Amino acid sequence: MPRTYVAGVDSSTQSCKVSVYDLATGRTVRAGRAPHPPGTEVDPEAWWTALRAAIADAGGLDGVAAVSVAAQQHGLVALDAEGNVVRDALLWNDVRSADAASALVAEIGADEYARRVGLVPVASFTAAKLRWLRDHEPDRAARVAAVALPHDWLSWRLRGFGPAGSGGRGPVLEELATDRSDASGTAYWSAATGAYDADLLRQAFGRVPVLPRVLGPAERMGTTPDGVVIGAGLGDNAGGALGLGVGPGDAVISIGTSGTVFAVSERALSDPTGVVAGFADGSGHHLPLVATLNAARVLDAVAGLLGVDHAGLARLALDAEPGSGGLVLQPYFEGERTPNRPDATATLFGMTLTSTRRESLARAAVEGLLCGLADGLDAIRRCGVPARRVLLIGGAARNAAVSAISAQVLDLPVVVPGIEEAVARGAAVQAGWALTGERPSWEDASARSVPADHHPVIREQYLARA
Repeated sequence: MPRTYVAGVDSSTQSCKVSVYDLATGRTVRAGRAPHPPGTEVDPEAWWTALRAAIADAGGLDGVAAVSVAAQQHGLVALDAEGNVVRDALLWNDVRSADAASALVAEIGADEYARRVGLVPVASFTAAKLRWLRDHEPDRAARVAAVALPHDWLSWRLRGFGPAGSGGRGPVLEELATDRSDASGTAYWSAATGAYDADLLRQAFGRVPVLPRVLGPAERMGTTPDGVVIGAGLGDNAGGALGLGVGPGDAVISIGTSGTVFAVSERALSDPTGVVAGFADGSGHHLPLVATLNAARVLDAVAGLLGVDHAGLARLALDAEPGSGGLVLQPYFEGERTPNRPDATATLFGMTLTSTRRESLARAAVEGLLCGLADGLDAIRRCGVPARRVLLIGGAARNAAVSAISAQVLDLPVVVPGIEEAVARGAAVQAGWALTGERPSWEDASARSVPADHHPVIREQYLARA
């Protein structure tokens, strides 16, 4: 019997990865990748170039029946009437829009924002970036005819649409489409009502441009010019959740360029403090989420300072006692989104002749990173979302010290999935769902549990420095 193959795309901040799977088993058949340029603003054409290169590196889409694109959330892709990109996309980690977010909250009110769209604007969200564009680049803002997100725009291009003169199906802005998960990160679409809030968008930008239609989890967005089915796509965190197969009662901590903590909820949430964002997921449920700007790069910075690689950092950290001898790193190297302190800097506390050792500093970096994420998990649970276990994912989850120390910081069982490329896998699950009408169920036979070893002192001293 011939095999059916589906593909998932993970267009992250750093790179584009394409993975092709056997629909029946979830086995990875082939994969490819291509880098993205650095920075907090990027020409979207670089993502399109990387997507095509990653597809080619994965052996192309020949024999693939369906594909879906998952990508970094929130990024502002502004298009003119001819489908041209008006300016480089402002990414989720571009904090220049912090004052714009504060202005929106002052004008509307945090409680009202939370009630209407399930979140309170911070610099990351698309609405804040639109306000910044309106106020700081009015000539460019006047040219904006449509607003999309990274996965929306890439899927549009994959379907053959694009700027005037690029060939294919042309710049049909009304063909832009997105999904619930990515729409819920704009601060002008509600996961509770399933609708755009035009008044909030008008407050942010002054008018309402063309917006992508919002698709359900199993809907087809369209096809490529060659007839490959294209699913609705997702935001990257929703893609990871779908790829892991998580459900109500599961919490996920993802440690990549950013840190995220999310859990699957059967009801829409709103947190007027702004700490928890009431996103939607890729399965029809909800995905309350806390995000931090500082994650794996914290380990990069401290490893560089100590002159070791990540394996060396892990060895040093595991040679120190829980609590790092009182040394505490508050790791706000890039400012911070949660708590909302865009201008903050990292601070090292508790330096004594005894604690100021290479081993203690290495461990303080890991503990500080995990304590910030543990605060996010507590915030989600305070919103009434139960969590019975934590799945630890992302590149840093494979670091021996991170996985071991997570069981000392957290007060829940920890599981490290064996799944590679969870976001691309989730996009492929969605592609299979769109193709057949049934959600694929793929097992993770290589997940490992980390024995519980809770040491309250770690978080106690971290919170004392907060």
